[in-house]
Amino acid sequence: MNPETITTADTHALRPWLWGLPLAAALWVALYWHLSDLADLLVSAAGLSRATHWGEATHFFLYDTPKVLLLLTGIVFLMGVIQTFFAPERTRALLAGRRLGIGNAMAASLGIVTPFCSCSAVPLFIGFLSAGVPLGITFSFLIAAPMINEIALALLLGLFGWKVAALYLGMGLLIAIVAGLIIGRLKMERYLEDWVRAIHQGAAAAPNGQRYTWVERFEAGWRHVREIVGKVWPYVLVGIGLGAAIHGFVPQDFMASFMGRDVWWAVPAAVVLGVPMYTNAAGILPIVEALIGKGAALGTTLAFMMSVIALSAPEMLILRKVLKWPLIATFIGVVATGILLVGYVFNLVL
Repeated sequence: MNPETITTADTHALRPWLWGLPLAAALWVALYWHLSDLADLLVSAAGLSRATHWGEATHFFLYDTPKVLLLLTGIVFLMGVIQTFFAPERTRALLAGRRLGIGNAMAASLGIVTPFCSCSAVPLFIGFLSAGVPLGITFSFLIAAPMINEIALALLLGLFGWKVAALYLGMGLLIAIVAGLIIGRLKMERYLEDWVRAIHQGAAAAPNGQRYTWVERFEAGWRHVREIVGKVWPYVLVGIGLGAAIHGFVPQDFMASFMGRDVWWAVPAAVVLGVPMYTNAAGILPIVEALIGKGAALGTTLAFMMSVIALSAPEMLILRKVLKWPLIATFIGVVATGILLVGYVFNLVL
């Protein structure tokens, strides 16, 4: 059905969305702008004071948990609607056959608008390879999708302001594009698993994508919320809980001594520490905020965040089904080098 053609039946189906969405948006805005007041009220009702460790940690948790979940819900819903306009087959066809530099930039830019953690990005990465998209271009997407997606940017904007978000965006894109270019230039296709290389590169000719009505687009957005937020919220709670503990109880001098900009080894140590962990931007950003509040250098904490969401051990295990170890090791080395650069640059200029 043509999405621009609205029948009487479609109008009846759309009607609940027409009044429900504005109401939900108004409630979202009202709640978001009064989160601090609500947290203050709840802390006071619990008989706690923000002057104490428990009171400050509790306030942090009660304020950041709904803030992050509200941002996630709103952004994921919008992206779910937007993604109905772009079928994966059409996206793969758009990237296949592009010259290396242009394709890398396009793939990295695509990663910004895909709300995937590193493991969630792997299936589309596999689809790119199966469709014949050059290896370096697929890696640009795989790096950009978890590292600089719109959720990370929105949360950074809300937590640290537009300058930090813009610099993070620029450095993240640079890492994704340059790393993809390097991997592409190394001609490492021989390190793809045999079953991937055996797929005929022209087999995935792109058909026309499904046509959606606006009812279906809104339903897709809501389904996106259930699927993604439904998986992410435990990480959000754990991340914010850890962030609250750091914020309320960890001595500032201890964190500054480990992640301060005057300690030359702090950035590589933060990257190494982040690799065994696994979460996404929504789960790690509260920890970043807490570390910053305790005096840690922004570049060091962002390097830690990048390593957690772009070089996680679970992602490497999934990629092992598609890539051989020399290619995985090259991927880790190139991306880790870029993350180190980001950490030192942020510490130098901010």
